Amino acid sequence: MSSPVLGIMTLYLNEHRALEERSIYRRMILEGRKRGLDVYVFTPADVHSGGKQIEAMVFHSEKGWSREWRSFPDIIFDRCRIQRNRRFQQLLAFRQKYGHLLFLNRPLRNKWTIHQTLSARPAFHEHLPDTLLFQDMSDVNRMLKASSLIYLKPINGTGGRGILRIERSGSEANTVLVQGRDQKRRIISPRKVHLSRLGSLLQNWNMKDKYLVQQGIQLQLPNGRVHDYRMLVQKNGEGQWELTGCAGRMGAEKSVTSNLHGGGQAISMHKLMKQWITDEKQRAEINETAEKFGIDVATFLENTYGNLCELALDLAIDKSGHIYLLEVNPKPAREVFARIGERDIYLKAITQPLEYALWVYQNHPNASRPPRGVKVTKPVKRPVKGKSPTLKRTRRSQL
Repeated sequence: MSSPVLGIMTLYLNEHRALEERSIYRRMILEGRKRGLDVYVFTPADVHSGGKQIEAMVFHSEKGWSREWRSFPDIIFDRCRIQRNRRFQQLLAFRQKYGHLLFLNRPLRNKWTIHQTLSARPAFHEHLPDTLLFQDMSDVNRMLKASSLIYLKPINGTGGRGILRIERSGSEANTVLVQGRDQKRRIISPRKVHLSRLGSLLQNWNMKDKYLVQQGIQLQLPNGRVHDYRMLVQKNGEGQWELTGCAGRMGAEKSVTSNLHGGGQAISMHKLMKQWITDEKQRAEINETAEKFGIDVATFLENTYGNLCELALDLAIDKSGHIYLLEVNPKPAREVFARIGERDIYLKAITQPLEYALWVYQNHPNASRPPRGVKVTKPVKRPVKGKSPTLKRTRRSQL
């Protein structure tokens, strides 16, 4: 009997077919093989024009990366992140055309829609910062009256791009301190701005996307750097949500975000929280509350939007120990656990989706059905003659 097949769907980063997270995918392919799960990587651009086969990327220990023409997988693990280009339009077309296939995870919505969804459950209210959808300056002024610190965030932003931090000056009335990161993650140094000029400054800000206006949480450590916590919850091999791990993140100097790609530093949760919350009993209570909250959020969002297999929650904890949800990330990275030396958790973060995929295959009634009109065949380990000109052979170095 052939092994079940998991296709990891991602997007190329450029026209040279460069891939993000290639080392993660290599590890997933090898770990899947140990478990009797056949794993390959593909993008929507790799689907043959006839719609029946995929020019998949596979990894073998002996020869490295290569391409093989493969049938559609039994299950798809969607790892595609937002891009503003033709490749993302191909992804949207793929999701629409092949939406009847079995996916481990379905797309979530933007930050504003997720906030509205979570706000519908009263139990979550205390963990959600006050948030408005930016329409005009009245929203900023209203939030600044309620909170001395606010953030402006693009609703589809990732990696800390395009975020502004605005804080009322304690000593100078009608003055705010503005800083942030531009769309290329470059740090925008703090500058004092009179409230009467804040509107014109925001007009000049590159706000092509819709923005949120959100209550800020004071998270500056004694060294002046901001910090938060990245919690990863995943489905396990029994189809249940569980906490995989939680790590601390400390932002770069003068940064308003803690993102690792923006120069942030990964720190163990225990070590970081000990600097912030000195009472050991309180830290234990925070950990317990955060774990329950994370699993509750994942369960609620899955019930609302459809299949999910993992979520990262960015959490803020104020000086009193209160937990706030800053952001939900449906396509989380895993390297934060490797950076803090928690190799077991890092490996678990990689293998949990594989264990869950096997559980889905064994328990879902449609798991073994191929796509409509697709004949299941054995893998072809060489290029197929007469293939579509859009699917050119790629050198290993480009994989």
